[in-house]
Amino acid sequence: MTDLADDKLQQFTSVHTSEEARARLAKRYRTESYFKWIGRAAIGVSVGFLLLLLSSVVGQGLPAFTFNFVSLPFNLTAQNLGTDGSDYDALKQADYDGIIRDAIRGEFPEVTSRKGKRALGGILSSGSSVYLRQQILDDPSIIGSNKQVEVPISDFADLYLKGQISGSTYTDGKANLKIENQGKEYRLIADSPIFADALASAKTQLGVQVASLRNQQAGALRSKAKLEGEIIALQERLPNTTDAAVKERLEKTLAKTEKDLAILLKRIDALEKQAVALDERIANKGLGENLTGEMPSSLLYVGDSVLKLTSVTPNTAMAVAYLPLDETVTEAASGTWRLRTLDVVEDNRKFSDQEIVWTDQLAERGYVRNGFNSIFFTRGASREPEMAGVLGAVIGSALTLIVTLALSFPLGVAAAIYLEEFAPKNRWTTIIEVNINNLAAVPSIVFGLLGLAVFLNYFELDRSAPYVGGMVLALMTLPTIIIASRAALRAVPPSIREAALGIGASRLQTVTHHVLPLAMPGILTGTIIGMAQALGETAPLLMIGMVAFVVDVPAAFSDPATVLPVQIFMWADFPEPAFQQRTSAAIMVLLAFLIAMNAIAVVLRKRFERRW
Repeated sequence: MTDLADDKLQQFTSVHTSEEARARLAKRYRTESYFKWIGRAAIGVSVGFLLLLLSSVVGQGLPAFTFNFVSLPFNLTAQNLGTDGSDYDALKQADYDGIIRDAIRGEFPEVTSRKGKRALGGILSSGSSVYLRQQILDDPSIIGSNKQVEVPISDFADLYLKGQISGSTYTDGKANLKIENQGKEYRLIADSPIFADALASAKTQLGVQVASLRNQQAGALRSKAKLEGEIIALQERLPNTTDAAVKERLEKTLAKTEKDLAILLKRIDALEKQAVALDERIANKGLGENLTGEMPSSLLYVGDSVLKLTSVTPNTAMAVAYLPLDETVTEAASGTWRLRTLDVVEDNRKFSDQEIVWTDQLAERGYVRNGFNSIFFTRGASREPEMAGVLGAVIGSALTLIVTLALSFPLGVAAAIYLEEFAPKNRWTTIIEVNINNLAAVPSIVFGLLGLAVFLNYFELDRSAPYVGGMVLALMTLPTIIIASRAALRAVPPSIREAALGIGASRLQTVTHHVLPLAMPGILTGTIIGMAQALGETAPLLMIGMVAFVVDVPAAFSDPATVLPVQIFMWADFPEPAFQQRTSAAIMVLLAFLIAMNAIAVVLRKRFERRW
């Protein structure tokens, strides 16, 4: 009996604990471990891409939340404004452009040419007069007082002060420098080769130009080979062509191709000559170079004066004054001057060396203040980046979402209640349910086309108005709200309905007093998710004209307006670097809006949540 039990135990052990069984078990555990690691890797990749996206948006958008303002000694007297502030109409029509123009020119009286004055005025924003005017209108007590008044600087000046135009390298003067005034230019003579680095940079830039010429030449040689092949093919085809019309056409094509080849050969020869000439200049280390806009800019600082080098040799240089030099200054001792080299060449930026010097001077004199960019949050759209804001788009989005919510929520919840609680289960309701599910997957631009055809073309409603945009987004959001509301109603246990009906409640009372309150957290969550989706939509609103350039902030549902996604779309298409920053900043505002809406959804869900 005992032997039989041992045999059975041995048989049981061999089946489930054999080497094959342990190998299968180990393989299963390894597979499970691999699956876990794949899942973790997928989550890690997703989080990585999300962090990359957020870091890119935040990194580019954060600088837009600060801005540089200029506070010049504006002549805000009653005589200059034409009123002491008591006459509102006269105050509105005062010459604020002239006040700003006089203030900036007063800081740089040496600028006398028309071109120079125009460039000097470009340091300040073109909307600075509007900004100054609004401050005076809001607070007329500024007139004749010592109150500080600020105006925005230009977008490129702001980018420069934030270090996003060009970096700089400073070199302290290690030699005695003799300065000879030769009229419009200055000749600089040093007792050691202090300009060798500037000359070397110029030679390096010439090498870049040579490489560009060689690339162009290589492309031209490829085109030459192609044209030569076409000529050979035409020459071989002509003798075998008997049709007069075809032969005439081939002869014309051959003549044109030969002419194109001759022009191309001349271009190749010209490129070769330019490249050889530049190579010879590079090879001659002692040969001086003219510092054109294609080469790194070099600025010489002597006291309060700034000279720009226009040509250099190792020991000498020619320069022009960007800030005037005292005529009595004929030399600068070692350690009393410094040389500044800008990293980005002047031709590759829209902010000139002269404007850089003027902007530095304003900052050194204490007129520039970097602070919170209130313009971005208090103004509407503008063609000037420094005067553009998101307030109009934010209010337009809010008005549009109010209309969307007012239309889609009651209609969606009512439709869900009817379909889930009252509608008979037949073929017609099945068709309706299928179409609702299909509508939830329809591209949003289709709803925009519907709004364009029905609301604008047929009913002739206002174009670019928030109430029209809200109606279009309500159509798009309805299926989402209906599906979410039905799911929430379906999640309520049948026992709730049976208990209410059992104590004598009608079906309507059962739904309104018991089922709907219990389903409300899910309904609200689905509604806010649908509203968040509507907030991020662009295509349907583009179709109804909400892409219009709207400067004024909308004050009513019928006022022309735009919304945040459309504003972001428009700014992203502008070439100015400052608009690229504002695009990212507007995306951050939109994300904050979405996060706030989702936070509201969580709070409402907790507020209305009940347990059964």
